Amino acid sequence: MTADDFRALALALPDVDEGAHMGKADFRTGKRIFASLPSQTVGVVLLTPEQQRVVVGTAPSMFVPVKGGWGDKGATQVVLEKVTVARARDALKLAWSNRAKPPKPARARRRTM
Repeated sequence: MTADDFRALALALPDVDEGAHMGKADFRTGKRIFASLPSQTVGVVLLTPEQQRVVVGTAPSMFVPVKGGWGDKGATQVVLEKVTVARARDALKLAWSNRAKPPKPARARRRTM
């Protein structure tokens, strides 16, 4: 997978915009970052710590916790040369769902009598 492939997968999710943070590409839903592309060889997805344990545990050559505090909170590197499209898509969807605003419930209409 290339950086452009990762970008395309992120941008294919609903209501996603590409921005930049500290000079690196990031992907947002609303104004909330859920993934970034810090280099041409690594993407990053913002998972929960539990999601990170599952993803890294099932594919340790494809996913690596970010070092330090961000990694402790679930930030996970995606090794682009090793990750499959399906695994990258699944990780991006998880990260997106963690940051996406839930839909507003429909407002009840008042009945007039």
